[in-house]
Amino acid sequence: MSGSAGNNDNASPLPEISGYRLHKVINHGGMSTVYLGHQLALAREVAIKVMLPVALADEVSRRRFENEVRTIARLEHPNIVGIFEVGRTHDGLPYYAMPYLPRGHLGQRDLSRDEPRAIDIALTLLSALEYAHSRGVVHRDVKAENVLFDESERVLLADFGIALRRGFGPRVTTAGLAVGSTAYMAPEQARGEDVDGRADLYSMGVLLWEMLTGRLPFEAADALSMAVMHAQDPIPKLPHHLRHWQRFMNRALAKQASHRFQDAAQMADAIRAVQQRKPWTPALETLRRLRPTQRWAMPVWASVGVMAVTLVVLAFGFDREPAPATTPPVTPIATAPDATPAVDPTAAMLQPLPEAPLQHALEDARQQIARGRLTEPQDANAFDSVLLAWHTDSTHPDVAKAIDELTGAFAEQIARSVKDGKDERAIELHSRAIALGQQTGTANSKAQQQLREATGAALDARLQQAVKRRDGAEVERLTALADRMELPRKLDARLLAQAKSLPKGLARGATLDTASQSSAKVSVALTPRPVSRREYARFAAANGREPALCRERASLLRVLDPRNWQQPGFKQGENDPVVCISLEDAQAYAQWYSAQTGRRYRLPSAEEITQTPVDMDGRAVSLWLRDCGQNCQHRQVAGGSWRSREQERTLSASRGYDDVGFRLVRER
Repeated sequence: MSGSAGNNDNASPLPEISGYRLHKVINHGGMSTVYLGHQLALAREVAIKVMLPVALADEVSRRRFENEVRTIARLEHPNIVGIFEVGRTHDGLPYYAMPYLPRGHLGQRDLSRDEPRAIDIALTLLSALEYAHSRGVVHRDVKAENVLFDESERVLLADFGIALRRGFGPRVTTAGLAVGSTAYMAPEQARGEDVDGRADLYSMGVLLWEMLTGRLPFEAADALSMAVMHAQDPIPKLPHHLRHWQRFMNRALAKQASHRFQDAAQMADAIRAVQQRKPWTPALETLRRLRPTQRWAMPVWASVGVMAVTLVVLAFGFDREPAPATTPPVTPIATAPDATPAVDPTAAMLQPLPEAPLQHALEDARQQIARGRLTEPQDANAFDSVLLAWHTDSTHPDVAKAIDELTGAFAEQIARSVKDGKDERAIELHSRAIALGQQTGTANSKAQQQLREATGAALDARLQQAVKRRDGAEVERLTALADRMELPRKLDARLLAQAKSLPKGLARGATLDTASQSSAKVSVALTPRPVSRREYARFAAANGREPALCRERASLLRVLDPRNWQQPGFKQGENDPVVCISLEDAQAYAQWYSAQTGRRYRLPSAEEITQTPVDMDGRAVSLWLRDCGQNCQHRQVAGGSWRSREQERTLSASRGYDDVGFRLVRER
């Protein structure tokens, strides 16, 4: 481990570890402290990483960590820093010992003028990652500080200490933030999702960008802003002298993992392809830019051209066998007009790179748009095809046309969905259209502006029909729909003013079906199904109730991609049980619904509810109860769910859970 970040912390006592003598602190992070130590048995210097108490707060997490370290210790690759030993300090904190590498890390070196060395380091690291990935280990923290050098300048990838074998799920810190350094972190990792080796490859793309340019592709003042930029901002343009890397970077830094390189070997091959093309670039650019500026310059230009062609022919000829003696001489074109024209070597050199992948993606997009397959099926839709084309070559004019065409198709389908009352579909299409604009840097394009106008017009047309029908519930739904789409201009103010006089709440004739059930204390009617998303949406729109924070995997991007009843993290229909609802929300709904119907509704007790699990597309849902837990800041939920098999749980009443809904009872 590198001692370059030395920080001799004399204020705190050094840990005691059997078989080692610790000298000083050489690095300190949010999850661990690294010490320079001496291994007594082998008389060698080592780096010892000791985990902080807050990082592994309980025995289960400590044992799991130790098992992961043992897995990493079995990685034997010449470019992966090995682990000598894993154990615990006298205070019971997990540690592991590794080589001490005093030559510093990659972040301390400037390779912006040494492209061959940057390529060599990238290929070396990809070899190490390919080996680790093949054994089920994802590094999760590839960054310049974790690329070290030994005495012979050998490149080594270090700090698999937060690496994870597939199948364990995401690792988060006690502060609720996803692990890894946000400057290099893939969007899905920052969201706290399960990740695979493609997250490491995203980090490798950032690292290579940093080596080539001397700076990061995204720079921000804080970790959250940095993570948001990785998730939302378009991929920047490289400096002019590095433009031959742009296509590679567009794919390496794709927002969606499916659009990136799918394994380390594929990424390494792409780097070699850029490397092979690059040497011709300066010479060809010089030839393109040379222009005669005076009459006497023309002979010079002609001479330079002849010399260049001659050199190319000679260069290619050195590796070829002499032509057979029987080969007839080439007939000059001037005396044989019907002969096949000779090939100009410089013309061949100046030909653009093959565009087959780009053209295939564009053709797929055109066909999918024509068939209306904008976001589905998952493996053949226009959204993915257009993004693939953009990542292949974001500067190609046909790509810009494809983005506009897809945006226009989105506008048409959104307007149709709004007109037909398919609100969830309209929201889904709208969010994908916005994502298209954000990822391709076209959020303010004319096509996006027209999409917003078309969506607003469709909402206004439907609102006008609702006012004519005096349908107050429909007005509420449309108001909620406009808010969820976050349109710059909301619904027509004149129509909304007319709608104020309409009755609120449910549309005429809408009722909540009930099934009779007797309680020891009072006769009640239990609703046969949980409150649906459609029903809760009416309540939320009528009262302007803000969504509660929903339990989700800990995420650095909670501000960017929050979970709530509208977006629980998975698809739901309007008639599915509403989830991500806090107990306080459920009680507020019961009070509102009681006022709407003139009957008294409330949450059930444990004695009043039966057959609690409710399946929604393979997801069983638990239900809130009125019963308190240890105190009334926590309440009970009944029934197992897709997240938990426990039949009874006690949860915080102030937040929602993506596996908990609610039913009501009506007191008679």
